[in-house]
Amino acid sequence: MDSGKPTPVSDEEGFSAALERHELLYAGLDLIDQGLTVFDANLRLVAWNQAFLDLLEFPDELARLGTPFEAFIRHNAERGEYGPGDIEQQVTERVEVARQFLPHTMERVRPDGQVLKVHGVPLPGKGFITIYTDITTQRNYERLIENENAELDRRVRERTAELEGANAGLRKAKANLDLVAADLRLSEARLRLITDTVPAFIAYIDRHLVYRFANKGYADWTGRTKETVIGQTVETVMGAELFQTLQPHLRKAQAGQQVGYEYSRVRADGRTVYARSTLVPEIGADGQVMGFFSLSLDITEQVLAQNALLRAQKMEAVGELAGGLAHDFNNLLTVVLGNLAALQEKHAHATALMEYVDPAIQAARRGVEVIRQLLTFSRQQPLEPQSIEVGRLVLNLTRLLRSSLPSTISITTQLPEEPLFAFADPHQLENALLNLALNARDAMPDGGRLRIEIAPESILAIGVGERPLAPGDYVRITVRDNGCGMDGATLARAFEPFFTTKRFDGGSGLGLSMVYGFVEQSHGMVHIESTIGAGTAVILYLPAGSPAPAGEHSLACPAICSASGELVLLVEDEAEVRKIIRMQLVDLGYAVLEADNGVEALAMIEQVEEIACVVSDVVMPGGVSGWQLAERARRLRPGLHVVLISGNAQDSAAGLSAELGIDPLYKPFSKEQLALAIHPGP
Repeated sequence: MDSGKPTPVSDEEGFSAALERHELLYAGLDLIDQGLTVFDANLRLVAWNQAFLDLLEFPDELARLGTPFEAFIRHNAERGEYGPGDIEQQVTERVEVARQFLPHTMERVRPDGQVLKVHGVPLPGKGFITIYTDITTQRNYERLIENENAELDRRVRERTAELEGANAGLRKAKANLDLVAADLRLSEARLRLITDTVPAFIAYIDRHLVYRFANKGYADWTGRTKETVIGQTVETVMGAELFQTLQPHLRKAQAGQQVGYEYSRVRADGRTVYARSTLVPEIGADGQVMGFFSLSLDITEQVLAQNALLRAQKMEAVGELAGGLAHDFNNLLTVVLGNLAALQEKHAHATALMEYVDPAIQAARRGVEVIRQLLTFSRQQPLEPQSIEVGRLVLNLTRLLRSSLPSTISITTQLPEEPLFAFADPHQLENALLNLALNARDAMPDGGRLRIEIAPESILAIGVGERPLAPGDYVRITVRDNGCGMDGATLARAFEPFFTTKRFDGGSGLGLSMVYGFVEQSHGMVHIESTIGAGTAVILYLPAGSPAPAGEHSLACPAICSASGELVLLVEDEAEVRKIIRMQLVDLGYAVLEADNGVEALAMIEQVEEIACVVSDVVMPGGVSGWQLAERARRLRPGLHVVLISGNAQDSAAGLSAELGIDPLYKPFSKEQLALAIHPGP
């Protein structure tokens, strides 16, 4: 007769359950593709996984309980892992460091080029757990995880069979049940501590999609505690929206299929994080799926790094295109402006005609400014970097901004107590900050706060993701507003040339592109942080400069010709451009010879001694560039004055410019600029 009391659990059943949990935790541990060891307070091995032996290529005979830490160090030293030197000294030094039981994270390069990340964490009562990660295989991770998943599936099957055999053997060991059960409970607690320390997200989900196990990393990833994860469904923990994304993968695992996938989730702080997960089914003796293991890794840094690389490549491609277009447009604008300027000069008193000519000149000059901004974006605009005291520049700029921005916008600054210097082009930096201030103004139509902050920044290692800066000292300049902010789609395209969210007549869309190009060309980095409704912060990192002012220098000018009928050789392959420059030279009083390529020009220089000056384009057909023409002409006539003109700053070569003492004149240019280039004056 049923007494109504619960059926007591025998010691044997409790022992079996404890062993099953013990083996389940070991199975989960062996699924991790990172090496793991646990040494006790006496530096004796108490736990490890197979990946540790495989990753560091240790022999199997070292993998036993109680192996001294010193044995592993000695094995490494004897096979040359620590390089040349006294083996005993190498062993002693490393064992002494380990006895301090301090947390540590380091990278070690093995003789075969393999790079290991070693992360050690002390355990209560001394002892420590160490995680070994092979970081040389990150880019081949997808291929490796597929192989590892097959191995995981095999291990799960083997562990299941081992558990069944162990359960049968446990029934024959009743005399030792109490002692063994106590050991298992201790081992279970130790393994739980290990799994909670492993930098991976581990969970076990049953066939009904209910969590039966989760380590601390998995719970933290979901924004919960382990207690509030276990016993809950996947939909409850992950949320209905994310569950819909994960459901197809979960169904495959429920059907007994191993599956790998990537997904993202938005944390409570609004940041998007990314994970790569693998689901490995557990198959029972009857062939039915009992549940599945979930092993996940945080890949947020890799995703951010890939996105940053793709964005940089895209911007580089757009920059190359912009540079090529700028070259052609500068030639076109040279012809347009040259003809309009001549028309304006010769018919200045024709008021009716000037009503058409003046707007055309202004529009053409606006085109010149757009091309200049394009060249700045494509990092082909010539810069004149020098050491700038950034605080003084910002103070001068804020005086200008206070008189030009609406009174509804307050302007504040945060400047360092000591002068801070950056190495950059001061004019370009001032233009960049002005562009950012005007953008902030447009983001605050009803008023707000604009703040400019300056601070030093030291980069100790090459950054990842959004901070691809080389190690060194930088100056960080932040332009911050509390305006309308940008959404993710706008933020992703903010630096693209001609992209703008303003109305048709509100801007060209080149402001941020110019800032991007200037900072990149200055060997710095620019980064935007923005939230809808909360404002935007644009952060510039520029190389630090020296407090000493940059020394002034000038290149020696050779003999030059004056506008007294002296003969000038004009070399230009574009007929219309050549026509405009010839007209300007004639107006200046020079006699002009023409050539449309470098070969023809060299022949004229050899035969016509009266040539006093050469004005040549940089890029020309025929195999002789403007730089080559200048170099050969100087060898033929050492005193010959050469002026090089270019439609693209990329045409110039810094080494040749310094060697020949020639700074190119960039198209389009005015007649006065041409005269000054030919005859710089005393």
